[in-house]
Amino acid sequence: MSELPASYRDVFAIPEFRRLWSAHALSVIGSQLARVAITILVYERTQSAGLTALTYALTFLPDFIGGAALAGLADRFPRRTVMVITDICRAALVALMAVPGAPLAVQAGLLFLVQLVAAPFATSRHAILADILTGDRLTVGLGSISITSQAGVAIGFGAGAALVAQLGVPTALLLNATTFLASAIIIRHGISHYRPLPPTDGEPTAGQWDTIKAGWSVVVHSARLRTLLAIACCAGFYAVPEGLAVPFADQLGEGTAAVGWLLAANPVGTVLGMALLRIMPPDRRITLLGPMAVASSLILLPTGWVPGLAVTVLLWTLSGVFSAHDIVTQATYVRIVPAHRRGQAIGVAIAALRAAQGIGIVAAGLLAQLLTPALIIAGAAVLGTVVTTIAALRWVRASSSHPDYPPGTKTSG
Repeated sequence: MSELPASYRDVFAIPEFRRLWSAHALSVIGSQLARVAITILVYERTQSAGLTALTYALTFLPDFIGGAALAGLADRFPRRTVMVITDICRAALVALMAVPGAPLAVQAGLLFLVQLVAAPFATSRHAILADILTGDRLTVGLGSISITSQAGVAIGFGAGAALVAQLGVPTALLLNATTFLASAIIIRHGISHYRPLPPTDGEPTAGQWDTIKAGWSVVVHSARLRTLLAIACCAGFYAVPEGLAVPFADQLGEGTAAVGWLLAANPVGTVLGMALLRIMPPDRRITLLGPMAVASSLILLPTGWVPGLAVTVLLWTLSGVFSAHDIVTQATYVRIVPAHRRGQAIGVAIAALRAAQGIGIVAAGLLAQLLTPALIIAGAAVLGTVVTTIAALRWVRASSSHPDYPPGTKTSG
């Protein structure tokens, strides 16, 4: 008998999840407010749109570095402690950013550190989620976290800019520091069970570098984890339209007014896709994981014929609907990873995903000097379809040869 799908009510009925979600929402608001504030400050002082865009783009680089190097802290120390300390560190760093007259280079460096310590926070949160939520509730819980992140980023562009304009950069940054402190308090007093580190099955206590190597080794030696990671990284192909939205709108002849519609299409589609997946039986979602991943790129192929704004928005929205498979991918990945390596293995996934998305967008930007945006997007769709099909077929073989394990069971894949 297949497992019944969990509902949002089932998940939010769990007090610890509600508190963890609240802390996450505050962290998202704080992070986005810091990004908006620093980019506004850069523009005010330099009047350079290029430097402003570069500053904002650099705020995503620490996710790659932190995911690869710092995520293992969630496996070496109690995860609740890691979350509380990183929130306090972020509050202190943002408060320093609010000091009037600080050089831009110093403020940019502080923002980099704020985003850097976000990596162990995120990996600890995901690791704790797998303890709080079981079965299909984990998938729904991760979906709630993802929706909150996307909504926070989308709202943050407008509301964050308005708030900074109203309060001024220093005050907005101090408010940001307050959100991180509030998150730390919620986690410290809201996650009632301390949850010590899971047993390491006799493995000796490792240092940070050994923890990093062990986390990578878990992924490398598991066919299922490798394949799930490959499927997740295929997001680099269907992320290409995001990086080319502005020049593609110009190619359509619609101007900048169309950019907002194009950029909103994928996030809106992702939310719709998550809602559709939630009502499906869990085993059906696993079956659809591969086909949806392939369709995320395939549906973008007609963009190459420049079909007009309405059709393009529809295609990009459908790509977002199919990309909702990532929540199933995340939940399956987290469940397979041995509990005592969960933090670093999640960090590996974060680093790989950020690298794939960054390489995809940067490559598209370089090619845009030679080819039209529509042609580049179509090329990414073709390449993405081929690569994702290979990964999806490998997933079918890997998952069929290894039946589900209890969480934390060791497997070499």
